[in-house]
Amino acid sequence: MSIKFNVVQKGQPGVAGGGTKKYYASAQSSGELTLAGLTKRIEKMSTVSGADIRAVVYAMVDVMKDALADGQIVRLGELGSLRVSISSEGKETEKAVNASSILNSRVIFTPGKDIREMLASLSYEKTSATPGTEQPVG
Repeated sequence: MSIKFNVVQKGQPGVAGGGTKKYYASAQSSGELTLAGLTKRIEKMSTVSGADIRAVVYAMVDVMKDALADGQIVRLGELGSLRVSISSEGKETEKAVNASSILNSRVIFTPGKDIREMLASLSYEKTSATPGTEQPVG
């Protein structure tokens, strides 16, 4: 299998009118794997029931939320790790930076070795598009 991509045109970020526009590859999803689908696949390759799998996943989410909210990095073995990242307003002095300076937070996922190796070995396939129908983005 390969990752399908199409071509999109994008302008330069932060430049009025978009500046010089260039074409870039953009990955296309081929569907999604839901929790129900994931559960069924795991059931087929293990002796664990679907109910047990879902119970562990939901409990894991609760435990991970608490750990991340406490500022901990959550390490998930070969899957990878999760950590909280924040962005803030720039201030003139160190003393001026406080909790109200924080604009938002997000969770950063860093893949583990197995996923990094999978990413390094991906193949790609350009989807066919009629010339001149590339979609501009932002």
